[in-house]
Amino acid sequence: MALENIILDQENGIATIFINRPSKLNALNKATIQELNETLQQINANPEIKVIIITGNGEKAFVAGADIAEFAHFSELEGATLAAKGQEILFDFIENMKTPVIAAINGFALGGGLELAMACHIRIASDNAKMGLPETSLGLIPGYGGTQRLPQLVGKGRAMEMILTAGMIDAETAKMYGLVNHVVPQADLYDAYMMLATRIMKNSPAAISKAIESVNANFVTGVNGFKVEIKAFGECFATEDFKEGTTAFLEKRKAEFKGK
Repeated sequence: MALENIILDQENGIATIFINRPSKLNALNKATIQELNETLQQINANPEIKVIIITGNGEKAFVAGADIAEFAHFSELEGATLAAKGQEILFDFIENMKTPVIAAINGFALGGGLELAMACHIRIASDNAKMGLPETSLGLIPGYGGTQRLPQLVGKGRAMEMILTAGMIDAETAKMYGLVNHVVPQADLYDAYMMLATRIMKNSPAAISKAIESVNANFVTGVNGFKVEIKAFGECFATEDFKEGTTAFLEKRKAEFKGK
């Protein structure tokens, strides 16, 4: 698959995706969303990849929003279709991936860019990052899950303020809100997300997949997260990783997980 809008680097069990549209500050268009979907499907099916990083190429932007020129003249139906397809093939897809995904926010994460980061399982930001959902200043609302995921992460009141004012917050405020887990100097962002990825990779991929499934269940309407957890917990006992993990613990050695 030829990649035009993203760069993919795979090494030592970590896949790093760089969104690469520098002239548009890495803004998401339909082609980039499709490339991300196809690339993530390929990575998710590769048992050698244990962690995925999504970041922006360059030092200015993670993703500075959606490509407004692409939908400025859309009809009501076209707008709804754009949001529905985008949520299905990228944002919801990332949230429910079995492989953990870290967003490394290296600058502006606005609109669809912040929504992309929020769909990831963990967020880490450089100290120059700015985040916001400016859609109401364009006569829109966030359409890629922003009105749902932002309140889950920062609470209803703060989410309402961010969305209704269309304002930006800096990285330290985002950390205080719980929107990002860590803030580091921009020069240290690579080392920080690689260290986090390495820590994750030490653990059982099979268990990590079940943990993601169980945590996400709490945010699905009509689903009892406790029951999902109980079922997933039981399923872990049937895995090779469980046998290896407990045996290694009893033998006082490092576990060698296979993700099975």
